[in-house]
Amino acid sequence: MPDTPPRPPIDVGSSHPDRATLVVAVANQKGGVGKTTTTINLAAALASAGEPVLVIDLDPQGNASTGLGVARGQRGGGTYRMLSAAVAAETLVRPTMLEHLRLIPADSDLAGAEIELVAAPRREYQLRDALLTLRQAHRYPFIIIDCPPSLGLLTLNGLVAADAVLVPLQCEFFALEGITQLIRTIDLVKRGLNPGLRLQGIVLTMFDRRNNLSDLVADDARGFFGDQVFETTIPRNIRISEAPSHGLPVILYDPRSAGAQAYLRLAEEMVRRERSGNKVIA
Repeated sequence: MPDTPPRPPIDVGSSHPDRATLVVAVANQKGGVGKTTTTINLAAALASAGEPVLVIDLDPQGNASTGLGVARGQRGGGTYRMLSAAVAAETLVRPTMLEHLRLIPADSDLAGAEIELVAAPRREYQLRDALLTLRQAHRYPFIIIDCPPSLGLLTLNGLVAADAVLVPLQCEFFALEGITQLIRTIDLVKRGLNPGLRLQGIVLTMFDRRNNLSDLVADDARGFFGDQVFETTIPRNIRISEAPSHGLPVILYDPRSAGAQAYLRLAEEMVRRERSGNKVIA
């Protein structure tokens, strides 16, 4: 089988100091659905176009940080210190292997943040407040938040800080059942805490064309959610699975792989959708 030729760079538009910042929370309370993988590779695909992208690792497991080449012992201050208002967000930004991709990693104390936030004033707004300066600076056209696999206070902070929610949906049995609770939570956040929040879309992950179940889940998802489901599907691909162990996004680990090409297409589709009418004003 011949190698797949690399895709041309994504056209995300020209940079401008007053360009709005789009904050996207990648969320699903179910683990193992490709949430962190989607965060890493979507961010890398967008950054490959030359636009600054910031990833915020809000998951205490810290897998997004590891997948972007920042090992646990090398992280220093991160999202816990940002949420506790001890350090300004802009001072915690770390470089990655991609010139235009930056990261605020998950530090080791983040696991305790869920408990500490319970007693905090404006507990649901901690992340939103922490990101205000970065948003006003218009330094990053895209800020992507990797939320934990739960619907606790950390995920709630991600939803309140975001303009849009991207939901990875695994193409397996019971997948649609689990997403119902998340959609209900998004609606509650929109009504009570963040009126501007919207569902950006649902991306089907771990799609296996050899498995009829993947087609059934995709058909059910599109039948229920309509055009809120992205046209691009992310295949079950060994290169996607291997890349994090090397601390690389798949578009750097194997840019010709089916997984890398899929995430590049997803980034293109996301940008196209935003341009078509869902622009966000920071």
